[in-house]
Amino acid sequence: MGPGIVILFSLFGVLNAQGGKQISIDECCKDGRVRGIDNQDCTAIPLISESTTCRIVQEQCCAAVLEDTICTSGINTAKDQGACDTQFTGSTCETKTAKVCVCVCVFESVCVKDCPCVRAHSQILYMRLAKCAQECVGNSTCACFKGYKLKPDGKSCEDINECLLGASNCRGGEHCINTVGSFRCQREVSCGTGYELTDSNNCKDIDECESGTHNCSPDFECQNTQGSFRCLPKNQCGDGYIQDAMGSCIDINECLAQTEPCHPGQLCVNTVGSFTCQRNSINCGRGYHLNDGGNRCLDIDECKGPDGACAGHGCINLVGSFRCECKAGFIFNSISRVCEDINECRHYSGRICAHKCENVLGSYKCSCTQGFKLASDGRNCDDLNECESSPCSQECANVYGSYQCYCRRGYQLSDIDGINCEDIDECALPTGGHICSYRCNNTPGSFYCTCPATGYTLAPNGRSCQDVDECVTGTHTCSETQSCFNVQGGFRCLSFECPPNYRQAGEIRARVERSDTIRCVKSCQPNDISCVLDPVHSVSHTVISLPTFREFTKPEEIVFLRTMSPAHSSPQLSSDIVFDILEGNVQNSFDIVKRQEHGMIVGVVRQVKPLIGSLNMVLKLAMNYVTSGVVSHRNIVNVHIFVSEFWF
Repeated sequence: MGPGIVILFSLFGVLNAQGGKQISIDECCKDGRVRGIDNQDCTAIPLISESTTCRIVQEQCCAAVLEDTICTSGINTAKDQGACDTQFTGSTCETKTAKVCVCVCVFESVCVKDCPCVRAHSQILYMRLAKCAQECVGNSTCACFKGYKLKPDGKSCEDINECLLGASNCRGGEHCINTVGSFRCQREVSCGTGYELTDSNNCKDIDECESGTHNCSPDFECQNTQGSFRCLPKNQCGDGYIQDAMGSCIDINECLAQTEPCHPGQLCVNTVGSFTCQRNSINCGRGYHLNDGGNRCLDIDECKGPDGACAGHGCINLVGSFRCECKAGFIFNSISRVCEDINECRHYSGRICAHKCENVLGSYKCSCTQGFKLASDGRNCDDLNECESSPCSQECANVYGSYQCYCRRGYQLSDIDGINCEDIDECALPTGGHICSYRCNNTPGSFYCTCPATGYTLAPNGRSCQDVDECVTGTHTCSETQSCFNVQGGFRCLSFECPPNYRQAGEIRARVERSDTIRCVKSCQPNDISCVLDPVHSVSHTVISLPTFREFTKPEEIVFLRTMSPAHSSPQLSSDIVFDILEGNVQNSFDIVKRQEHGMIVGVVRQVKPLIGSLNMVLKLAMNYVTSGVVSHRNIVNVHIFVSEFWF
């Protein structure tokens, strides 16, 4: 496809096809390529759109396919036969194009008589091997075919745009379209009523009778004419009758239509379908009556009477006849001689009413479609503000010709009627489980969160639950001899007593924090050898509160056992510290690891499995100081663990 077609694609994109259907440039080119593959004449292919751009794209895409096909055929033939003259003896441009593709691409000829024709677009592909443009004059001069001109280099040809130069012979009403090496003329205007444009760009008469688009009544026959049609009555009237405009047979008054139909001295008397001649006597015609003396005809005044001959309309008497002056909205029928109603809606369709027109006797009435009301002029339609009648259950927005209901926050519009607002159950939404920490309660248009009945209070954000520290607020029930320890969702009253031969180091605290440790150190009686030999030097108690983990993905470090031993002891001493869990490791949910922190040895207790509360346990740990493989002394740490029922 040439670069010119690519530009058309980007400029126009989508075109209007026949009948108003949207059609794209790609579809125009695709149609042209299909017809080029079928070897159709690219200058006379059927058009799929009235757009000039689409027509150009069809033709150029068709021509590109034809030339590529012919060129490929020529190359393959020359390769097989080794010569250009064997298969190309014709004089058409397509044959010459094939021959050039052979000569230039296969044999790389230098301006020989066997290579007389190169089309404009072919130069881009093949002129790098050829010395001349389209024709060789003699052995060195290059020339171009009709529709091309020689470029300044003297070897290349380019297309002449006859449309820009005014060199086309298009007639008035035709538009010039440039093509490669030539041009073509395209009609600019339609053929007019009663004609249609053919694929060959000619106007053809439309046979309304054959297509059934005439409006002849059943009593008439349709006869086609150039650009139109005629309605001829089916009934043929006999002698003495003539057809009126409605196709009916009416009597001919031969006495008036013919000059002296009867002999002198005779009186002509008209009859239905004929006439008779009677002896000369006074016989008044229509519109006259015989006077009382019977010797003279007088004019009949048809306008006399209660309503007159015009049935309430204005009546003007004429000699031998009368004429009606019809009221507004009526027209006088000269044949039936009555005033007939004018159907304004049919005669002035689209010009007297903005929306709908209804004919009434002597006038018309305008009305509007739904969503509009009749304007003060009785013809135009103004938008009706439906919101004034409160059609929506909550909020209403007026739009042109209609209205739109919408809801307040916390509600959604009903999918059934689009009018009523339904409460949104925020607690039932996919994210409802994360709206509140504990429990979500739906209300009309909103929701509220609640926390467990005891041990928690609702946070200022209205969604999270905060633990109540009963030890701080003084709402605990611990005695003076007990220590209050706050846990998540409650509190514990703790009382620690040192075992025999141990004494408590420090005072009893009324309130125990998480980081506090109650420590009992060994205190032996004099001469108590078993006490002295007992390796346990201290017994400690520490308390922690843990939540029920909602998402437990990795070990949680909960207790740090710090020692006074440096991480790198003297190489002469073979000492070590061994940490161990002695009791209370429920379901092996905890482990203890040794590591270095700030140059000191630390034992870290980790929770490695999730625990579902509420749950209380005591984890008994040992810090063993080992020297030369023997435990020299040991410190016992009792970790009191309280697992709450909730994760918060």
